[in-house]
Amino acid sequence: MPQSLSKIYIHLVFSTKDRRPFVSDDDARNRLHEYLGGACRKLDCPSVVVGGVEDHVHILLRLSRSVDVARLVHEIKRESSKWMKETFPEMNSFSRQAGYGAFSISPSHVDGLTEYIATQEEHHRKESFQDEFRRLLRMYELEWDERYVWD
Repeated sequence: MPQSLSKIYIHLVFSTKDRRPFVSDDDARNRLHEYLGGACRKLDCPSVVVGGVEDHVHILLRLSRSVDVARLVHEIKRESSKWMKETFPEMNSFSRQAGYGAFSISPSHVDGLTEYIATQEEHHRKESFQDEFRRLLRMYELEWDERYVWD
């Protein structure tokens, strides 16, 4: 019997539109992170950890064999933005940046990245989101244009 097997970890990073601090309330942030985890699970891409701060989110997940990264990101951004506006009417202008970062992660780095994502609040006392994202892009040897990465 033929089988198709895969175990691909993806680290997703995306921010709010113009990095606006929409999710400054801890309860709203925790609920959003739970929702994002559920949205990933519905797409058969179970999250390992979801974390972030008021202006961006990190998601470590296992990519399904049947969903490509672009569709996954589109769906979770669309669904979570809709959920935010419905759940928190005061955030009716909530929106996400158009772009995102998606980075492959070795299984041997999952524990370290899980800890990193779980301690985002502490981390961002020392490093801005922009500096963090630039560091990730350099680490993964990606070229970028500053004019287009920050929407």
